[in-house]
Amino acid sequence: MKKFIPTRVAEIIYALIIGYFGAFHLKYGADIKGVPGYFPGSETIWVYLVGVCFGLAAIAIIINKFKTLACYLLAAMFFIFILTMHVPQVMKDGNLYQLLKDAGLAMAAIMIGNNSKH
Repeated sequence: MKKFIPTRVAEIIYALIIGYFGAFHLKYGADIKGVPGYFPGSETIWVYLVGVCFGLAAIAIIINKFKTLACYLLAAMFFIFILTMHVPQVMKDGNLYQLLKDAGLAMAAIMIGNNSKH
């Protein structure tokens, strides 16, 4: 069956979305809340670190270098978010939105990493 949308186009769109998340974290880092209190250091530093990680993952996917590693690390980061931030939030208020969003983004990163030729 002929592919209607080439996989590479989907990868680049995914990378642009992840890159946007990174830019958002860097631009509004001081205003983003949700880092668990038991994380060492300033909450803002963690937000900026996540923004940089998002940006680097986006670049790796777009330039097609270290894409597998970047995608697996990105998925691992999303799973850390799920376990440290979203599961406690679901236990508190039952809202699954952020958990499901990050699970979907992690699965997409794994699929891109698995389809990489490196």
